[in-house]
Amino acid sequence: MDGIAYFIEHSDAIGRAVALALLLMSISAWAVILWKARILRRALRDLNRGAAAFWDAATLEDGRRRLLGLDRERVLIPLVDAALAGDGARTLAARGRAESQRTRRLRDALQRSLAHLQSGQVLLASIGSTAPFVGLFGTVWGIYHALVAIGGDGAFSIDKVAGPVGEALVMTAAGLAVAIPAVLGYNLFGLWLGRCEAALEGFAHDLRELLDDSPEPAAPAAL
Repeated sequence: MDGIAYFIEHSDAIGRAVALALLLMSISAWAVILWKARILRRALRDLNRGAAAFWDAATLEDGRRRLLGLDRERVLIPLVDAALAGDGARTLAARGRAESQRTRRLRDALQRSLAHLQSGQVLLASIGSTAPFVGLFGTVWGIYHALVAIGGDGAFSIDKVAGPVGEALVMTAAGLAVAIPAVLGYNLFGLWLGRCEAALEGFAHDLRELLDDSPEPAAPAAL
């Protein structure tokens, strides 16, 4: 921290902007990491418990009611609603076969559920890939700034160069400190997302197969 404080104190506006950018990237990355860890862990638990409770129900309506207390991230309920819903008689979507309509609604609901779980991944990937270069730019700019200042004094020695250059190198370390948690979080959440996606796709497939072999269900009552 002393090295970063020294860098900010003796740097110009560009150097301070780089340090501020790294600080904002670090705060954003950790906020997304903590938020996604919470929702993905809940989603994984709820997918296992919710799917089991749904398939143990006697009817589709009873299964949906069971999901209301278990599907906290609302990733399973939209699939059930899409399977039970009907299109308006005058829409283009209603002109296809019932099975095709149901498949389209399930696909759209699945994409919305996955989009909810995937939110924040792009930010983590962007921070993980750019933070080292931002820190490196801060280092290069700090070295340039230090050399210009030393050159202006007219006296050049290792002692005068080593200190400012060493402090400027702290920005590279800061960039790595920002990027590493973002990359690790992105990879871990990618693994969890893969499990969620497999569970959701399996649930949607089983639900479609069940309804394709059953009479056309009525639309669920509004909550």
